[in-house]
Amino acid sequence: MYSTKSVGLAFAVFSAVTFGGSGPFAKALIGAGVTPQQAAWLRILGAAALLVPLVLIFRGRAGLRSARASWKALVLYGLTGIAGCQTLFFIAASRLPVGVALMLEFSGPVLVVAWLKFGQKVAVPRSAAIGVSIALVGLATVAEIWSGLRIDLIGLLAGLGAAACQATYFILIDKLTGAADPLVMTAAGSVVGAVALTLISAPWGTPWHVLVDTVAIGERHAPGWVMAAWLIVVSTVVAYLAGAAAVQRLSAAVGGAVAYVEVVAACVFALVLLGETLRTNQIIGGVIVLAGAFVAQSSVGKVAPPEVPDSDTPRTDVLEPI
Repeated sequence: MYSTKSVGLAFAVFSAVTFGGSGPFAKALIGAGVTPQQAAWLRILGAAALLVPLVLIFRGRAGLRSARASWKALVLYGLTGIAGCQTLFFIAASRLPVGVALMLEFSGPVLVVAWLKFGQKVAVPRSAAIGVSIALVGLATVAEIWSGLRIDLIGLLAGLGAAACQATYFILIDKLTGAADPLVMTAAGSVVGAVALTLISAPWGTPWHVLVDTVAIGERHAPGWVMAAWLIVVSTVVAYLAGAAAVQRLSAAVGGAVAYVEVVAACVFALVLLGETLRTNQIIGGVIVLAGAFVAQSSVGKVAPPEVPDSDTPRTDVLEPI
C-alpha cells in the first residue's frame, strides 16, 4: 500500500512532466503559421471545453456556487495564471529555446519577493533576498549581459512577462483565505482566459488548415491536430488534474518544489523533439536562476499573507499556472 504522500509526489511529478511537453508542441504549431496568441487561445479554449462539463458532472451546483463566491479571484486567475502566463510563455518559446523560456518564467517567485518587500512593505526573511540575488545572477548569465545581451530581447521580455503573471498568481493565492477547489478554479480560469484571448488573438484569422496539414516538429512530422490534441488534453487538462490530485496530498511547499521538474522535462522534450540544445552558459545560468527562485519561493512561504475578506469556500493549495 502506497502512502498518501508517495501518491501525491507521483501525481506532482507526472503533472510537471506533462506541463513540460507544452512548449515543443506549441512551437511546432507556431512554426507552421499559427501565432503564439492563437496557439494559447486554442489550448485554453480546448481545455475549457473539456473542463466545464467535468465541473458540472463532478461538482454540480456546489461547483457553480463555489465559482460565484470567488469570482473576482477567478477572473484575475484566468487573466494572469491562464491567459497571460501561457501566451507570454508561447511568445518567449517561439523566439528562444523552450528551456530558456521556461527558466525565465519560473523566476516568478523573485518578483513575488520584490512585491512583498517594496509593494506591501512586508518584512521578508534574509534568505528571500539571497534567493533574489542568486536568481538575478543566473538571469544575467543566461542573457550573457557581458556580451551585450545576446539573447533575443522580445523573447526575454516575454519570458519575464510570463514570470510577472506567475508572480501575480502566487500573490493572489497568498492573499486569499478561500477559493474554489482546483477543478472549478482551472475550469473557470480557462473560460476567462479563452474569452480574454478571443479579444486579442484574432482567432477568426487562425490558419485552420494547419490542423489537417502535416507539421514538422524537429526532424519528425505529424498531423497538426495531433499536436493540438496533445497540447490541450495532455499538457493542459491532464496536467492540471494531476496537479490538483497532487496538492490534495502534499503541502504547498513540496508541491512548489516538485514543480521545478517541469523545467527539466521541457528541456528534455525540446532536445528530443526539436533538437534544441542549450549553451553552457544557459545551462549554468538556468540552474542558478532556478536555485535562486526556489530559495525565494521557500522563503515567501514563511511570510504570513495580509488579511482579506472571508470567502465561503476553503482555501486550496497552489497549482502551477503553466
